[in-house]
Amino acid sequence: MYHTIEFAEEFTVDLEVSPQHWLERMLIRRGSRRRAQIKPYVMEAEDGPVEVADLFFADGTTTRRVSFESFSFVD
Repeated sequence: MYHTIEFAEEFTVDLEVSPQHWLERMLIRRGSRRRAQIKPYVMEAEDGPVEVADLFFADGTTTRRVSFESFSFVD
């Protein structure tokens, strides 16, 4: 199921386009919205566990390990 998410901060992500292509860099601007499937999990960081998600966008691209603090659900 796809959700509309809105990004709370500006940051750059590595974008997976396909297994045959190199990663692309993409600037995500604060307030921008995208449709994505969310695959959440917890990672261990220096300050303890952090909730992150892999985002599978509707256009077929993917970015990984995006902090839940970086986006919110619109729908």
